[in-house]
Amino acid sequence: MGEVKLFSGAKLPLEMHKVRVVQKLNLLPVEARQKAMAEAGNNTFLLKNEDVFLDMLTDSGVNAMSDQAVASMMVADDSYAGSATYYKLENKIRELFGTTYFLPAHQGRACESILAEAFVKPGSVVPMNFHFTTAKAHITRVGGRVEELVSDAGLIPESDLLFKGNIDLDKLRECITRNGKENVAFVRIEAGTNLIGGQPVSLENMTQTAKLAHDNGILVVLDASLLQDNLYFIKTREDACKDMSIREITRAVCANADIIYFSARKLGFARGGGIAMNDRAHYERMKDFIPLFEGFLTYGGMSVREMEAMTVGLEETMDETVISQGPQFIEFMAAELMKRGVPVVTPAGGLGCHINARKFLSHVDDHAYPAAALATAVYIAGGVRGMERGTLSEQREPDGTEPIASMELLRLALPRRVFTMSQVLYAVDRIGWLYENRKLVGGLNFVEEPKTLRFFFGRLEPIGDWQKQLVKQFRKDFGESL
Repeated sequence: MGEVKLFSGAKLPLEMHKVRVVQKLNLLPVEARQKAMAEAGNNTFLLKNEDVFLDMLTDSGVNAMSDQAVASMMVADDSYAGSATYYKLENKIRELFGTTYFLPAHQGRACESILAEAFVKPGSVVPMNFHFTTAKAHITRVGGRVEELVSDAGLIPESDLLFKGNIDLDKLRECITRNGKENVAFVRIEAGTNLIGGQPVSLENMTQTAKLAHDNGILVVLDASLLQDNLYFIKTREDACKDMSIREITRAVCANADIIYFSARKLGFARGGGIAMNDRAHYERMKDFIPLFEGFLTYGGMSVREMEAMTVGLEETMDETVISQGPQFIEFMAAELMKRGVPVVTPAGGLGCHINARKFLSHVDDHAYPAAALATAVYIAGGVRGMERGTLSEQREPDGTEPIASMELLRLALPRRVFTMSQVLYAVDRIGWLYENRKLVGGLNFVEEPKTLRFFFGRLEPIGDWQKQLVKQFRKDFGESL
């Protein structure tokens, strides 16, 4: 895609679409926002969407669909078994990924559950560049464990490293030697490492990782949920790939994996997911889990309308003007926040803009969940709902000890083709104000702590009355403004 330059010299991401359907938003007064946050147990997941102005919680299932994707839903072949819509989707995945077999599932974590059931046994290990919460939960649930092998440099929040999601090959060799290759269930590559800021993996690193794994007889599993952002970064940041099309890069990436799984709530702009592979034995090993947990083999927990939309969305993912929108808006937001002194993860990755909460709230102890506290403060300051990606998103060890996360981030997701420039600038403004008043923000304590995936529905309370003080300062600085 050619670069669009403005005569003024300003650098703005240009929306390559027009808005045709809108949804009304509400911006509550700051006092109501504080009350809503308290009622939600200081967990942004538990906020009612009607109380949220800008929903930057996630990019999962909330991306804007194109007119073509919506239209395709009206011609779906509505059948329990043997739907023509399923075969259309299967053929599209074969075309793009170069795979032979496809198993449908209702979303990405369903795929993770099936992979864990099929390949992970008690005592086995799954090396990966970095864990994702649900992937780790499924692996540990069946008695396996995770080893994170991202390079040390990838965990430095602010740097100029272009592919922070790369697997450290020396660490992988050591992991295989130490555990024994027979005890390695598979190597998981997450194409766009969610928990360290949506950071990409280079094609070169994927190829080297796959060779090392395959030389040891170990399967490679690609989590392609954030693939579209990763494709864009490979195209724009990896010199060897600059002249390749997105379609060619997709094939090259997928050629390194024995099994590919994805959430279509991210990849494909729809709702659903699936597992793709070439080996018949892998297909047979996982096939029985589909009717047990998902549905019949030709719908897998999805409606046919979702499958039609996914087919269109996957093809749209091959369009550089489409997949550039997320990364470009994220890069712009990160740059604007940095102008105001706000510490963000650099280079900007995919999925969303990530604030370094450990640096933003350097006075808040890690055990008081600074990223979660910052998420509540951002909502109170502006009605913007973000998501904690730090210690709160970890899970306790069997003995009850709490591991401290490598990074303490507040993720402000930018669902694709959803927000306008004015909305992004509003969020930047309110976060900039909050940074000026960051000393007012304190930590959080658990009131109700679930044992599994506690960040989804755990409830917390502020340590002290800092949220009341924040509201007071807001009124002092903004007067009657919402």
